[in-house]
Amino acid sequence: MLEIRLHGRGGQGAVTSAELIAISAINKGKFAQAFPSFGPERRGAPVVAFCRVDEKKINIRAKVYSPDIVIVLDPGLLELANPTEGIRDGGLLVINSNKAPEEFGDEIPSSIKIATVDANRIALEELGRPIVNTTLIGAFIKANQVITIDDIRAPMLERFGPKLGGRNMKALERAYREVIIQE
Repeated sequence: MLEIRLHGRGGQGAVTSAELIAISAINKGKFAQAFPSFGPERRGAPVVAFCRVDEKKINIRAKVYSPDIVIVLDPGLLELANPTEGIRDGGLLVINSNKAPEEFGDEIPSSIKIATVDANRIALEELGRPIVNTTLIGAFIKANQVITIDDIRAPMLERFGPKLGGRNMKALERAYREVIIQE
C-alpha cells in the first residue's frame, strides 16, 4: 500500500490534492482513500491531508503516520510542522521550492529522496495565483508514477470545469517537466 501525507496551509488545496490523487487511482481500478486532518483552523493555518492507494481493499481508517511520500505545499512548514516525521526510509519528499534537492543538506535525513519544483512560480504564471496544489501533483506523478497525467485529466476537468481545469492541467504538466528529482 502506498501512503501519502500532504502538508499545506488552509486554502492551499492539500485536501483537494489528496482527493484528486485518490479519484484518479480509483478510476484506474485501484482502491484509494483520501481525508483531511484539521479542526476549526482558519485560512493559512497548517493543514494535513492523507491519501492511500492499493491494489486491494483498504481497511485502515487512521491517519498516515509512516508515509511513503510526503508532499509539502508550503516550504515554511518544513521547520514549523516537521513533515518528514515518520517518513519511511527510502521515502520521497516532494517540496514546493525553488531550491535544488541537494541544497537542503542536513535539513532532511539522507534516507529520504527529495524532489523539488518551484510550484509558486508555475502557479502564478499559469493560474495567476499562488495556489500550488494541482501544480505539485505534476511533480508527484513524475517522481512516483502511481498515477499518470492521463489518469488525473478527467478528475481535474470534472472538479474545476474546462477553463480552470485546463489551466490547472497546464500547471501540472509544467511541474511534471520541471521537477528536479534527487539522484
